[in-house]
Order: sequence, then C-alpha cells, then structure tokens
Amino acid sequence: MTPKEVRKLENEEIDIEVKRLRSRLFELRTQEVTEKIHDTSQYGKVRRDLARLLTERTRREKKIPV
Repeated sequence: MTPKEVRKLENEEIDIEVKRLRSRLFELRTQEVTEKIHDTSQYGKVRRDLARLLTERTRREKKIPV
C-alpha cells in the first residue's frame, strides 16, 4: 500500500484496515510457532503498511497538512 493510496482512504476504511493488518500480523506470529513460514518478508510488509495507516490517522487527528 502506497502513501497515496492511504491518503485516499476514509477514516472508517483506515480503522478497518488497521484491524485487518493487526490480525494478519497475529496470524503470522501464530504460523511461526505452529509451522514453517516460507516468506518471512511478510512481517516487514505488514508492519510497514500498518505504520503508514497509523501515521495517516494521527496526521488527520492533529490536522497536519500534507
């Protein structure tokens, strides 16, 4: 997810996406314990997307211009 895509999302969509990514991160950690993960780069991708969404949400709350 690119920063441009994140800026186009509505506030409700950002909240939904944050919940989805947090659950995905939990699933990845669970898979790590129970079975072998083939693509470990998924951790970084999910964490990066989550950080983008949380940053955009904070920016909107504080009304900081882009």
